[in-house]
Amino acid sequence: MLHPVPIMLIGVSLIPLGDTMGKILMEQYNASQSYVAWTRFLIGAILLLPFLQRRHLDFRVFLKWQIWLRSLVQLAAILCILTALKTEPIANVFGAFFVAPIVSYLISVWFLKEKTTLPRLILLMLGFCGVLLVVKPGFGMTTGMMFAVLSGVFYGLFLTANRWLSDLALPRTLLMTQLVIATTLLTPSALFHSAWPELTPTVILYTALSSIASLVGNLLLITAYKLAPATRLAPLVYFQLVAATALSFSVFGVIPDFISILGLTLLTASGFATLALRR
Repeated sequence: MLHPVPIMLIGVSLIPLGDTMGKILMEQYNASQSYVAWTRFLIGAILLLPFLQRRHLDFRVFLKWQIWLRSLVQLAAILCILTALKTEPIANVFGAFFVAPIVSYLISVWFLKEKTTLPRLILLMLGFCGVLLVVKPGFGMTTGMMFAVLSGVFYGLFLTANRWLSDLALPRTLLMTQLVIATTLLTPSALFHSAWPELTPTVILYTALSSIASLVGNLLLITAYKLAPATRLAPLVYFQLVAATALSFSVFGVIPDFISILGLTLLTASGFATLALRR
C-alpha cells in the first residue's frame, strides 16, 4: 500500500530543483518568466500523455469551474515564484514561499472542516515567525520577496484545492488538466510577448529538467493528497527548505544571511516538530 509521507517528501524535493533550473535560465540565458512557465507546462503535458490510460482521459472534467480555478491558482503561484527567483536567492524565496503550509492548514480547517489541535496550530505559528524573519517586512523587504510571499499564498490555496478536488478526478487527470489549461493561457504571452533564450543544447537541457522535475514533483504531490488529509501533509512541505538551501549553495554559491538562516531554521524545526507531534 502506498504511504503518503515518502511520496510527499520526494515530490516537494523535486519542485525546488525545477525552480533552480528556471532561475538559471532567467539569470544566465535571459529567458522570461513566461518562457520558463510555458515550456514547463507544455513539455510536462507532452511527457505525461503516453502514461495516460483511457480512464484518465475524461474530457468532461474541463467543463468544471473548480478545475479551472485550481489551475489558475497554480499558474499564479508559478509566475509569482519565477518573478521572485529572477532577483532573489532561492533559499530566501522558498523561506518566504513557506506561508503556503500555513495558508493550506488554515483554509483546510475553515473550508474543508478538517480537524486541528492547539499544539499543531502553535507550531504552525512558529513557522510563520520563521517566514517573517526571512521576509523582513518593513526592514529591507524587496519586491522580489513580496512576489515570493504572494506565490506562497497562491500555492497554499493550490495545496488545499488538491485535497478538495481529490475525488473529482484521478491524480493523472488532475495533473493533465492543470498542464493543459496553463499551457493554453500562457501561449499568447510566451509566443508573442516574451524573451526567448538562444536554444542551445544547454538551454534545452535546463528547460527539460525544469519541466520533468516539476511534472514528477506535482504528480507525487497530487497522489499524496489523495491518500491523506491536507492538515496532515501540509507540514511536510517544509522539507522543500532543505533542498532549496542546498541548491542555493551548491549551484549559485549563495548562503543566506544570519537572520534568514535563523528564520529557515525555525521553519524547518516547526515542520519536524509537527511531524513528530503527529506521530
